[in-house]
This record gives sequence, C-alpha cells and structure tokens, in this order.
Amino acid sequence: MSDPILEVRKLNKSFGPVHVLHDVDFNVYPGEVTALVGDNGAGKSTLVKCIAGIYGIDSGEIRFQGTPVTMNDPRVPTSLGIEFVYQDLALADNLDITQNMFLGREETNGKVFLADGLMEKKARAALESLDVRTVSSVRQQVASLSGGQRQTVAIAKAVLWNSKVVFLDEPTAALGVAQTKQVLDLVRRLADQGRGVVLISHNMNDVMSVADRVAALYLGHVAAEVKTKESSTAQIVELITSGHSDGLGLSAQTANESI
Repeated sequence: MSDPILEVRKLNKSFGPVHVLHDVDFNVYPGEVTALVGDNGAGKSTLVKCIAGIYGIDSGEIRFQGTPVTMNDPRVPTSLGIEFVYQDLALADNLDITQNMFLGREETNGKVFLADGLMEKKARAALESLDVRTVSSVRQQVASLSGGQRQTVAIAKAVLWNSKVVFLDEPTAALGVAQTKQVLDLVRRLADQGRGVVLISHNMNDVMSVADRVAALYLGHVAAEVKTKESSTAQIVELITSGHSDGLGLSAQTANESI
C-alpha cells in the first residue's frame, strides 16, 4: 500500500468550551476513494474546514505528501492541489460551463483581454479526461443543466487545476438513480487517475459501491478506519451510531471519556 498523500494527526478543534474534534487521525491515499462518514454533529464538516484552511486547528498536525503544512488560509490547500467540491457546488447559473470552471481564475491574453479560446479548450479537455459524455457544449449555460450535469461540471472544475486530492461533499444528494450512477462513475475515475478522493456521504449504498475505505466519525472521535471490502453496511452504520462495531472487533473513544 502506498503512503498517504494527505495525513491528519491528533487534530483537536474547539469552539469556546465545546470540544468538537478529539485527537482525530485521518488518511487519504492516492488512487483510492476514502469515505468520510458520521451522523450529523459528528465533526465531518469541521474536519474538512480545518483541512480547507477555513478553521484554524488547536493542536495536531496536517501533512501533505509527507511534509507538515499549516492550513491557515484557504489558498494554501489550493496551492498544494487540494480541491473542495461543496454541496452547494458554487456555480453561477448566469454563466456558461467554461466561465464557471475558470471563475476567479480567468486566463488572459496579456493583462486585459480574456483568453476565451484557451479557457474553452482547457474546459473541454478537463471534461474529456473524465470521459464525460453528458455535456454537449462547454458554452452551455449552467442554468440549463440537470443536477447530475452540474455536479459533473463542479468535479471537472476541480480536475482542471491539476488536483491531487479532491473532497466531494454529498455529490449525489437529490440526484436520481441514473444521475447518481454517472456521478459515482466519475468519482471512481478520479481515483483511478491517481488522485486521492474523499467522499463525504450519508448514503451507505454510495459508500459501499465506490469507496475503498471508510473513516467513521462519532462524537468528534474517529471510531475506525476500515477497508470497505472487509466491512458490511450494518457494521459501518453501527460505527456511525454507536462508535463501535462488534463485528469488526473495533472500538472507539466515545463520550464516556472527558470531552
């Protein structure tokens, strides 16, 4: 097994008197999909925002490709090649696909004029690299796209910037069966191309079908990190709801400890 491309070690985060994350260890491996699961309030969003440089950490360490990094600004993970696709997708309906993919990172000819042709070419190449066939034109307005197509554009936008790690927050939420399959196939292709992919999801069918491993959070602790092929849906649900699974022979630090 290869070394993790992204490592979180003994991370702690509090908001005033509320200790949200407790000595969290979390790994992301190149070429694999890691599902980050947990009930509402387990600490998933806080962990991701710490990695994204939105929240500072109280203690612990984050390593990228073996080197300690300080995520004190959202530009830091971006500069390293870590991209985040949040549930709201952050797409502008009044712009086309190319304009959305380069929004805030527009390329210019010189200092004044936008390099529209170059951006269109790169947007098309990003979609083609992921074998996307559901989008007919990169000049199509985002307002006209289906939910699955919007998710595809948001993921392709992350790929456009030579990402090494991609976080996907509930990418199949509110999608139909066919669109869900398309997006999950896309998630798998991201990993197969060598990226480390983090899938944040409540959908256990999605998790079991596409993830290589699962990290389960329970009340701010990592209950376990397990390989999907060695686990069952019932065992992972038990980790999420109770912090342990007798079937896996694992136990978690739980609320019985001082928190």
